[in-house]
Amino acid sequence: MRQVKVAVIQSCPVLFDSEATIAKVKDLTDRAVNEGGQIVLFPEAFVSGYPKGLDFGARIGSRTESGREMFRRYWDSAIDVPGSGTEELGQIAREANVYLVIGVIERSSGTLYCTVLFFAANGQLLGKHRKLMPTAMERIIWGVW
Repeated sequence: MRQVKVAVIQSCPVLFDSEATIAKVKDLTDRAVNEGGQIVLFPEAFVSGYPKGLDFGARIGSRTESGREMFRRYWDSAIDVPGSGTEELGQIAREANVYLVIGVIERSSGTLYCTVLFFAANGQLLGKHRKLMPTAMERIIWGVW
């Protein structure tokens, strides 16, 4: 029986900054590979952050200006699939020669999705899975797939 070593990353992203977070993904992936990881697994919404505790100023029937601005920053830090962020993640997988599984905030057709991306060791995007049913407040920011 062939054994595969899975490196489970427990770290935090750089909130609202996908470029800095993807740079951190490269560093963490390199560390995992140096410790023998063949599959590198990142948390939900790692690029570029799970907005724990944020409400984006949303209340029933209203929205604050500061909340709108915070959501705009969150929107801007999401990545397109496919897109440049996806290409960079694929390059990380290819250069490290590992399978990469990573949670991202995907921006598509005017909606954000909590998505998991799967990359082969050659950098190819194998597929994606959108969170089927965001819970409670998550539905304010993420679409239902």
